Amino acid sequence: MDFRKLCSIITITGVISLVCHPSSVTAGDIVNDDNLAPKKPGCENDFVLVKVQTWVGGEEDAEFVGVGARFGTTIVSKEKNANQIRLTLSDPPDCCSAPKHKLDRDVIMVHRGHCKFTTKANNAEAAGASAVLIINNQKELYKMVCEPDETDVDIHIPAIILPQDAGASLEKMLLTNISVSVQLYSPKRPLVDVAEVFLWLMAVGTILCASYWSAWTAREAAAEQDKLLKDAVDEVPNDKAVGVSSVLDINTASAVLFVVFASCFLVLLYELMSYWFIELLVVLFCIGGVEGIALIITVLQIVQVPNLKVGTVLLSCAFLYDIFWVFVSKKLFHESVMIVVARGDRSGEDGIPMLLKIPRLFDPWGGYSIIGFGDILLPGLLIAFSLRYDWSANKSLRAGYFPWAMLAYGLAAGLLITYVALNLMDGHGQPALLYIVPFTLGTFLALGKKRGDLRVLWTQGELQRPCPHVLLQRGQELD
Repeated sequence: MDFRKLCSIITITGVISLVCHPSSVTAGDIVNDDNLAPKKPGCENDFVLVKVQTWVGGEEDAEFVGVGARFGTTIVSKEKNANQIRLTLSDPPDCCSAPKHKLDRDVIMVHRGHCKFTTKANNAEAAGASAVLIINNQKELYKMVCEPDETDVDIHIPAIILPQDAGASLEKMLLTNISVSVQLYSPKRPLVDVAEVFLWLMAVGTILCASYWSAWTAREAAAEQDKLLKDAVDEVPNDKAVGVSSVLDINTASAVLFVVFASCFLVLLYELMSYWFIELLVVLFCIGGVEGIALIITVLQIVQVPNLKVGTVLLSCAFLYDIFWVFVSKKLFHESVMIVVARGDRSGEDGIPMLLKIPRLFDPWGGYSIIGFGDILLPGLLIAFSLRYDWSANKSLRAGYFPWAMLAYGLAAGLLITYVALNLMDGHGQPALLYIVPFTLGTFLALGKKRGDLRVLWTQGELQRPCPHVLLQRGQELD
């Protein structure tokens, strides 16, 4: 391998590595790490986001978002079932001791203070409150759990924590208005959002376009090579001179090298994740939805896997890479490195600018459905190879491998199951390649074995074509 080709492989591997991120939903992520907080009898609620709709003087006003506690009763999910209840300030403000005044099923607002959350809730319930809003002393939300020494928790009102700025706004309303009431409800996410349908169409459509462009380019290159060979009967040209230099075939070494580069890029992003770093990436790459699709299509046209062996090594490495950095990295970094990077948790932004991202239009909590470029690009390399092979072998659409590869990727298996798993996991980020690779690669290998093409697919990648100048010479000899 010459130095220029090595540099090209390293560059392309770096680009592929940089754009590999998991599918995820980015709204309400504080409620996702549910298993980190222990449960016990009376303190076993799931963490849920809660809408706090305010009404001032009988007119609808601002809406705030809080998180329900592990303890207390659950909150209604539909707005129509949520009553407007008067909001009252606690006296004392932290409610660490019994309120001075009895409450008539009011919602009581208390400061975080220094006592247990359950102490506040018990005091509020004893005073006649119907719910307790606890204002955090920071701008972030916080998970309210029971203390390790609490064994008998019996609270029958809901408890919700709000960020500091929301509490300041509510307190200002109470001090400047005669009547302030609130509605508390926790709407559920839809099982499937239209954003996921559009994202699926974008992913499948991108691979379709890229595959046909790659196959068409390969066919044109083969036709040009045949023409040059036919025109050079007396002097057979050098194969390297005839080849198309704009296409880069990766090998097994560069496929394995992908894991190293991808891991280095990911750790670098994780360590440097901040607002200014995200802004720097935006300036450097300027990659959005349309630009991202164009980048993927271009890379799939330039970079090619020459045979099924390289494709298998590449996707297998990507499969292990995705699983490690989504799941195993939690053991080393105490959080999923890839999920943190994809969501942009430390940056105050919506994630790195190298994702396909669509707002969740019918989700009451908003947020985005996202898929990393790598979840399209890496399987796309194998799918584009399948179409090139079909065309070089003159296979019909029904007898080819491309329709089955596309079906395995998006229409019936891989990508579809990724979205099902994403929704079943309540929005936890999922490594899409965990589901896409087994279906896409497994279908290709099984079909090749059944049809008897596996040896050619594995080593050559295309059927051997007789040289046109040899056929021409044979024809002249027969004449």
